Amino acid sequence: MADQPQEPSVLTEIRGHLGLVTLNRPRAVNALNVEMIQLINRALDEFEADANVTCVAVVGSGDRGLCAGGDVVALYKAASGGDEAMGIDFFRQEYDFDYRISRLSKPYIAVMNGLVLGGGIGLSVPGSHRIATDTTRTGMPETGIGFSPDVGGLNYLSHAPGHAGRHMALTGLHVDGADAVHAGLADFYVPDASIGDLLAALENIENPGEAATTIQGFGIEPPESELEAASRWIDEDYAAETVEEILHNLETRVEKEPENDLAAKALKALRRNSPTGMKTALEGLVRAADQSLAETLIQDFRTSGNALFAHDMAEGIRAQVIDKDRNPQWQPQALEDVDRELVLSFFGPVPGHEDLQLPR
Repeated sequence: MADQPQEPSVLTEIRGHLGLVTLNRPRAVNALNVEMIQLINRALDEFEADANVTCVAVVGSGDRGLCAGGDVVALYKAASGGDEAMGIDFFRQEYDFDYRISRLSKPYIAVMNGLVLGGGIGLSVPGSHRIATDTTRTGMPETGIGFSPDVGGLNYLSHAPGHAGRHMALTGLHVDGADAVHAGLADFYVPDASIGDLLAALENIENPGEAATTIQGFGIEPPESELEAASRWIDEDYAAETVEEILHNLETRVEKEPENDLAAKALKALRRNSPTGMKTALEGLVRAADQSLAETLIQDFRTSGNALFAHDMAEGIRAQVIDKDRNPQWQPQALEDVDRELVLSFFGPVPGHEDLQLPR
């Protein structure tokens, strides 16, 4: 029996006035690779040039989510002594693509259902219209796999209310759709059951300005945000200047409030995550507060590119994704052993590689 032809990793079509992009690697929860970036860029070129297309929507195939992140297996091969240039090229193309989305000339509507992690945030949050749903589980999990949030994530998180962004960046914990709206990662909350009808309605939009009101017509008030409810202690405990102090604050919090499940999860995450990754994330987050998205993406290219040459990225991906022993051996293992010089080294140019260039 002949092999079945492999389905394209990205499906694109024009439905009425809607240009629709469907990420189509459902078994990998639509994890993003270079081929997909190139296919989506080609579709965006077509949609921008077509006067009949008034808005663009991106969705994920399967029922597990829009996009679980970048293709970290390929990054592992690059970081563990394979072709490092391949990893650098992936970051260069991905961040350029993320920036392109932020400058698209037509409404870009991201349906952020299910898992939307890491690279999934990169292809959704820079869009003009971001939709959370009742299945949304989003976040920046990079500190758990040995580096720091990228794809512009630190820029978005630096503008989240209070210190919610520090909580998300350092812990890597997933948040739900209500939290995504609270943190500024999404604009609308639409039930999953209404998404099909919403996309059908978008097909009939003749004026790009009608996109927001059309989405609002399907939107509902989000449920209570756990992050918002926890803002008092999050803002207190994450106000410290160092990860060590934040860790100490959370230890004290959990002792005083043993029923505080979110604080307990945060403490467990800080004890588990890469010390180097967390310190790099906090430094990057402080810098991102005063940066444009382009400047943060250029910074991300440096921090991620340098992480390819460091120990923890390959080790973190190995432990979480390759061997799945969930027992990464970080170097250094203790926060106090990650000195300022090591952190700053991630913000310098990537040896042997030109900085990311973005159109001004």
